[in-house]
Amino acid sequence: MTMDELKPGESAYIETVGGSGALRHHLLDMGLTPDAEITLQKVAPMGDPVQFEVRGYELTLRLEEARKVTVKNVHKKDSPLKAAGSRRNDTPHPGVGEFAKYEKLHLKHGIVLEKGAPLTFALAGNQNCGKTTLFNQLTGSNQHVGNFPGVTVDRKDGTIRNHPEATVTDLPGIYSLSPYSSEEIVTRDFLLNNNLSGIINIVDASNIERNLYLTMQLMELGIPMVLALNMMDEVKANGGSIRVNDLERILGIPVVPISAVKNEGIDELIDHAIHIARYGEKPARMDFCTDSDDPHDPVAAVHRCIHSAATLLEPDIRAAGLPVRFATTKLVEDDEQIKKKITIPEEKHDAFDHLVSIMRQETGMDREAALANMRFTFLEKLCRETVVRPHESKEHKRSMAIDRLLTGKYTAIPCFLGIIALVFFLTFSVIGAALSDVMQMGIDFLTDLIDKGLTAFEINPVVHSLVIDGICAGVGSVLSFLPTIVTLFFFLSILEDTGYMARVAFVMDRPLRKLGLSGRSFVPMLMGFGCSVPAIMATRTLSSERDRKMTILLTPFMSCSAKILIYTTIAGAFFEPQYRWLVLVGLYLFGIICGILYSLILKVTVFHGEPVPFVMELPNYRLPGAKSVCQLIWEKAKDFIQKAFTVIFAASIVIWFLQTFDIRLNVADSAENSLLAMLGSLFAPIFAPLGFGDWRASTALITGLTAKESVVSTLTLLLGGDVSQIQTLFTPFTAIVFLVFTLLYTPCVAAIATVKRELGSVRSAALTVFMQCAIAWIMALLVRCVGMIFGIA
Repeated sequence: MTMDELKPGESAYIETVGGSGALRHHLLDMGLTPDAEITLQKVAPMGDPVQFEVRGYELTLRLEEARKVTVKNVHKKDSPLKAAGSRRNDTPHPGVGEFAKYEKLHLKHGIVLEKGAPLTFALAGNQNCGKTTLFNQLTGSNQHVGNFPGVTVDRKDGTIRNHPEATVTDLPGIYSLSPYSSEEIVTRDFLLNNNLSGIINIVDASNIERNLYLTMQLMELGIPMVLALNMMDEVKANGGSIRVNDLERILGIPVVPISAVKNEGIDELIDHAIHIARYGEKPARMDFCTDSDDPHDPVAAVHRCIHSAATLLEPDIRAAGLPVRFATTKLVEDDEQIKKKITIPEEKHDAFDHLVSIMRQETGMDREAALANMRFTFLEKLCRETVVRPHESKEHKRSMAIDRLLTGKYTAIPCFLGIIALVFFLTFSVIGAALSDVMQMGIDFLTDLIDKGLTAFEINPVVHSLVIDGICAGVGSVLSFLPTIVTLFFFLSILEDTGYMARVAFVMDRPLRKLGLSGRSFVPMLMGFGCSVPAIMATRTLSSERDRKMTILLTPFMSCSAKILIYTTIAGAFFEPQYRWLVLVGLYLFGIICGILYSLILKVTVFHGEPVPFVMELPNYRLPGAKSVCQLIWEKAKDFIQKAFTVIFAASIVIWFLQTFDIRLNVADSAENSLLAMLGSLFAPIFAPLGFGDWRASTALITGLTAKESVVSTLTLLLGGDVSQIQTLFTPFTAIVFLVFTLLYTPCVAAIATVKRELGSVRSAALTVFMQCAIAWIMALLVRCVGMIFGIA
């Protein structure tokens, strides 16, 4: 039978993994190898995807992928794992002095680097294993940390604290050195193309078997390396332990137990990293095969193939500048990117193919499965010797209990809608709104104080107008909504830190698949409600170029937080307080509906084919870290304030100048005779069919191209600093039409620049701008036509 035929609670052993290409290789790398035990834990509310337990962690797959894996010996698994054997006492872990015996040897051969010589490290590990947290501890940085696979989508550099000569780069998380998605390619290329002094490999100690799969491949690179066992506090708390010294002896690299969250073991890790880099301490072991002569031993067959191929191809691999052991295993796996880098003579190519053919005959497996089986066989033996399995962790018990509600068949969708509605209600009608009112009172008080001061000093009226009507009105109108935006990011950060975002992707995969997307696309689009720039960058976690491009094009339909300012200003002018949040929720839903319609059009026109397979690890729920939440809030507040005092500040001055002076640079006797009126009048006819052909409205939309907050600051300036006068520009219905247009039209220049960078084409970015504006105009016109039909326009 196949995996998709299992019922919840049933276990089985994998027999074969079917399919082909990168997906099959990825499944093997994730631990779905022959004879691995798997258990079906739960099914998504809509019947697809499904969640399996394999090698001690949770993996989600679609039924389509599960159908490619055949299983045998279906059974009921025993109760949750109990600690195997008695708890071993912690073994004292030696410091860097254990390497002192090598110092004289290195000095003799001149290998040792002088103190203070530049050192470069790569921080590598699986997704969601605590890499960014460790990076912050190593460098004192404040990079955002989230409980979702793929939070880091770009490399980040920092200097190790107290070691100004040492630079560490936080790389996107990967499961193996066989790239499956674009961020994995970034990581492998960095490791291969940079002359690194060392690698800091972080692994999740509570899921050590799957995490060490990457460690084995990193060791094959022949780069000095130290292994950081993260989350050791959780392992110990749940009755488990790891014999660190035995693990160190078997692997041949320094192993340091740490807790990145609690800042435990970090100093020892830094000492080891600096030491191995200065003394060039490469891994003592790169061979993970057995020496068995049994012709029926599949691992021994792989051993013979790799060593024979390494001897045969070593000159050619070295000529390509690649590590011999690493490149040989990748060639045996038939890695296309490595094959392109190595020129192999025809006669050697035939001999190599013969070696692989023999291995396949002896193992009864194809080349990819044979290599994965060899690695996991070694890891199973390693873990039996060094790891005491913990009890089922309280984090896992808690996650399973919460998931019965949040991912339940009948409760998942109502819970999701309820959570999102609560976030919007608290943001726009309770907490955020109240704090914004307080902020506005403070800004009004400060503006009045400045106004009185300028009047008392009898400052020139033009300068007085610049400061009060230009800078204070423009920047102040934007700053007043800072609390609302901070409140929204506060709730989004909590949802991400708890691990709920990953569940949303699990629940929403099937409906998104109908639109031609994967469930993993949902998280970047959800991030788009905060800011389009990181949301577009987060699409790098998608392994399919088709899905990535499609998600980028759909992200602008998710209304970013900068537009909140426009919505709350206009809704506040035309609607009663108890109805304002409904207007905002309606706008967000309308944007989502438009995105759905656009995705259906893209699916049948530009982006044919099926979405990327849904393969994702679900993390345990964790309590949000106060530091992480506060850090994200501070970053967003800082970005907003910087934008207010740079882009908005400059835009306010330019708009004030254009509004104040006429074409002869005399002070305009009225706003209608100003330079700004002339400029706005050129574009006003475009918006006349939508019901807001006033030059002030068109001017505000144009300035919104720089930053969406500029729409409000511009209107405030054009209305003489009194935003309540916005009622002279719109009727309640045309205000709705205006909101629909601002909801859908092109994102800010920063987002467009990110689109250009991610898609690698100016043409793509320009096309995105044109399509967004066209869609916004058409949808706004349709809304107005509907209003006219029902007599409410």
